[in-house]
Amino acid sequence: MTNASTIARGGGTSSAPERRRRRSHRPTKASGLPPKAIPYVLLIPGILVIAGLLLYPMIQVVVMSFQKVGLPQISGKRPAEWLGWENYTKIFDNDIFWSSLRNTVAFAVITVSLTLILGTAVGVLLNKLSKRMSTFVIIGIMSAWAVPPVAQGVIWRWLFDAEAGIINWALNLLPDWLSTMLFGRADWTGEPWLNDSITVYLVLILTVLWASFPFIAVSVLAGLKGIPAELYEAATVDGSGPWRTFWKITFPLLKPVFAVLTILSIIWDFKVFSQLYVLIGGPTNREAFNLSMYSFAEAFRSPPKMGSGAAIAVVLTVILLVVTAFYIRQMVKSEEIQ
Repeated sequence: MTNASTIARGGGTSSAPERRRRRSHRPTKASGLPPKAIPYVLLIPGILVIAGLLLYPMIQVVVMSFQKVGLPQISGKRPAEWLGWENYTKIFDNDIFWSSLRNTVAFAVITVSLTLILGTAVGVLLNKLSKRMSTFVIIGIMSAWAVPPVAQGVIWRWLFDAEAGIINWALNLLPDWLSTMLFGRADWTGEPWLNDSITVYLVLILTVLWASFPFIAVSVLAGLKGIPAELYEAATVDGSGPWRTFWKITFPLLKPVFAVLTILSIIWDFKVFSQLYVLIGGPTNREAFNLSMYSFAEAFRSPPKMGSGAAIAVVLTVILLVVTAFYIRQMVKSEEIQ
């Protein structure tokens, strides 16, 4: 009777699974928050950590760049004196700033290009090796990538040491006629590689390249694993060579990977400091300064001028932001990032 009256009223009957399914679709309000607000609430802990570790120190550096901060201010004997744009005016009028900027840009352009080329070549090679051999090579090259920056500088400083370096010893093993034909000299005993700014940056390029290309290679290898093998088989059937296959298939499909790797490499290479510090033995050779080394020298070398050092750090940060924003904008225009 009950079922009949219910049907007559138009209520109908529903099975137990259907009732459970209806209850499962009801929005839960245990948290008391709208569903759209939950992702933003979950981001708050990460934002607080970033603000504490990055944003607050960055704001402090910007403020310090407009102040006079020396030993009296550090010791608390005097408050920081507000200078306005004076720190920026002084560094822009200093020839060391412009030589440091030139060294920074030239080093970054050369190193980023070489790192991407070598890393891509090694990544393509790893993709063609067997699984066991590829794993062996990856472990070997990632060991170099895992070396701390200071240790990298120590290793390469020892290799190019004027008295006990392996490089001078190996060059002296070359026949005199071959060494003279290649380098214009036969005797390499006591060659001071790390005294001249040009040779210092050649060693620095080798140091950073040695430690950076493994990350590029492994990233390219991961991207290559996602490309269907049928595309390469079709290219082989069409008679496409390796070079054309790379530019027509591999490179277009890996553009997002190359975009991220390029931005990361630019940021890393613009900020190189530890390796250069170890190679030249501290802020001694002004001709070999980059912006990071120049900022350190101004801030901590006696007498310390932390306001000037902070101003140089702010200029370096602005340059990185401009370069990164320009590169991202170009990628968006060319539809490299969808």
